[in-house]
Amino acid sequence: MKASVVAHKDFTVSKIDDRVYGAFLEHLGRAIYEGIYEPDHPSADKDGMRGDVAKLVKDLNIPVVRYPGGNFVSAYNWEDGIGPRDKRPTRLDLAWHTSESNAVGVHEFADWCATVGTEMMLAVNLGSRGVDEARNFLEYVNHPGGSYWSDLRIKNGRKAPWNVRMWCLGNEMDGPWQVGHKDAAEYGKLAANTARAMRMFDSKLELIVCGSSNSDMASYPDWERIVLEHTYDHVDHISLHMYFANREKNTANYLALNHKLDRYIETVASTILQVKAKRKSRRDVYISFDEWNVWYHSNKQDRAILDGNGGWPHAPGLLEDIYNFEDVLMVGLILNTFIRRSDVVKIACIAQLVNVIAPIMTEKGGPAWAQTIYYPYYFASIHGRGTALNLIVNSPGYDSVHQDNTPYVDVSGVHNEEEGVLSFFLVNRHGTEAADVEVSLQGFAEGQVIDHQVMVHDNLEAVNTARNQTEVAPRKGSGAKAEGGVLSVRLPAYSYQMVRVRVG
Repeated sequence: MKASVVAHKDFTVSKIDDRVYGAFLEHLGRAIYEGIYEPDHPSADKDGMRGDVAKLVKDLNIPVVRYPGGNFVSAYNWEDGIGPRDKRPTRLDLAWHTSESNAVGVHEFADWCATVGTEMMLAVNLGSRGVDEARNFLEYVNHPGGSYWSDLRIKNGRKAPWNVRMWCLGNEMDGPWQVGHKDAAEYGKLAANTARAMRMFDSKLELIVCGSSNSDMASYPDWERIVLEHTYDHVDHISLHMYFANREKNTANYLALNHKLDRYIETVASTILQVKAKRKSRRDVYISFDEWNVWYHSNKQDRAILDGNGGWPHAPGLLEDIYNFEDVLMVGLILNTFIRRSDVVKIACIAQLVNVIAPIMTEKGGPAWAQTIYYPYYFASIHGRGTALNLIVNSPGYDSVHQDNTPYVDVSGVHNEEEGVLSFFLVNRHGTEAADVEVSLQGFAEGQVIDHQVMVHDNLEAVNTARNQTEVAPRKGSGAKAEGGVLSVRLPAYSYQMVRVRVG
C-alpha cells in the first residue's frame, strides 16, 4: 500500500497553542490519593507527593493541569481544602459515591504544579453554588492581600498570590448526572453573571464556559448556541468533552472515531461563528477540549461503587482503564486531530493524568509506570510544538460507521521554525498491510532525519504492567530517509510513528 503527503512551508493551519497538550486531575478514585499524593510512599517529598509520579509527569512537559473536576467540582466547597489538615472536614462526594478527606486542596495542588512545572487551570462550582463562591475563590487565589480571602490565604501559609489565569465556569452542566444540572438558558445566565463578576476583579482572566459533554447529547449543538448567546462577550473558550471506546471489538470502526471528533469540533466552531455574526462581535471564542481519552475498559468493574453498593469508600480504584496497544493508535489519532484543528482548539486536557483513565499508573507503596498511551502523548507534547501544517494526504481507505473512505494513513505535521525541525506523527490503520509513505517537503531546505520512533506490536491487546512496564514501548526506527526533498518512511500494519526532519 502506498500513500503520499504534501507538506508545504507556507500551507499552514495555525501556530499550536502549547496548552493543547494539557492534562486533568480530579478528586476521583486514586487520581489524587495514591496517585500524586501518598505521604508514606518511599519516593514521597516533604509535602507527601510521590516523586516517581512527579518525574513521569515532568517528563511530559505538560503546560496546564485542570483541577479539581470534573463531576466532583459541581458539589465541591473549595474552602474545605484550606487551613490545617487536621481541621479539614470529610465530605461525601455525590458524583462518585465516595468520601473526600480534603487532605489535598488548592495549596497542595499549587505546590505540586510548581514541582512538575505546570500551570493551574481551576474550575469553580456552578452546580450547587454560584457567583459568590466563585468570586471568593478567585480573590483567595489571586489577590495580593488586604482583603478577607487573600489575608486568609496568607494566614494559611501562602503570601504571594498564584495569579491563575484560566478558570472553568463549572463542568458538564448539560448532563443530568451533574449535581445542579441546568438547561442551556439557565446555565448560560449563571455563567454570564459569574464571568462578569470575575472580570470585575480582573478583566484579563481566561474564562471557559461549558459546552456539550459529548456530541451524542440530545441538547447538542443547540446547547452551544444558547449558552454562547448569553456568554459570548464574557468568555474566551467553550469546553468540549469526548471519550472513545471499542465496546464492539471492531478495530476498524474504533480507529475511525477521530472523524466523529473532527465533525464535533467543526460543528462547534461553526456555532461559534454563527453567534459571533449574530452579535456583530469582533471577539473570537475558541474551543477548550478539556476532557478527552479512551474510556471503556473499566466500566463493568466500577459499577458496584458507583451504584453505592460499597458504601462511601475513600479513594477506591475507579475508572482504572488498563490501556493496550490498540489504544496507542487511537490516542495518536486524537492528537493528530487536535493538531490539524489547532486554529480553533487552543486548550485540550487528557483525562486524566494518574490512575484514573490515565497514561500513568501506580501501586500503593510500589512502583509507578507509563501506560501504553503515555508515549504518543509524550511525543506530541515534546515535539508537537510549533506551527501545524495543512497537509495534503492521499491514502487508500475503507468504509467505517463514522465515515466512508476512512484513510488508512493518518498524519499530522508540525514545523518548529525556531529549531528548524519538522515533526510528523503517523498512524497506519490497516491491520495487515504496511504503508509506504512519501512526504513531499516543499519550500523547506534539504532535510535530514534526526529522530525516528516506532510503536508496533503483534498483539493489539498487549498492555504494560507494574512487573512488565515496557511490553508496549517505542523503539528506534530504521529506514526513514529524506532525499531530494522527499521523506520516505514505511509504516508496518497497525503502527504509530514519529519522524523528525531537520530542515534548517
